[in-house]
Amino acid sequence: MRTNHFPDNRTAFPHNVTLDCNLNRSVMLSGKRIADVGYKLFSGSMMLLTVYGGYLCVLRAQRFMQRQKQLEAQNESTASETIKD
Repeated sequence: MRTNHFPDNRTAFPHNVTLDCNLNRSVMLSGKRIADVGYKLFSGSMMLLTVYGGYLCVLRAQRFMQRQKQLEAQNESTASETIKD
C-alpha cells in the first residue's frame, strides 16, 4: 500500500496547477517573440552601422576637399614665385 506523506491525504499540488501553468506561460518566451527581438536588435545595429559609415564617408570627403584646396594653394604660390623670377 502506498502512503502519502502529505497531511490530510492531499496530493503535491492540488490547486496550484493552473497557477503554475500560467506562470510558466508568462515567463517562457515563445520562439516568435525571441525572433522578433533578435530581428529588432539586428536591424538597430545595422542602422547604427549605416549611420556611422556615412559619418566616416563624410569625414573622408571633407579631408579630401581640404587637401585639394591646400594643394591648389601650394601650386598657385609656387607658380607665382616662378613667374616672378
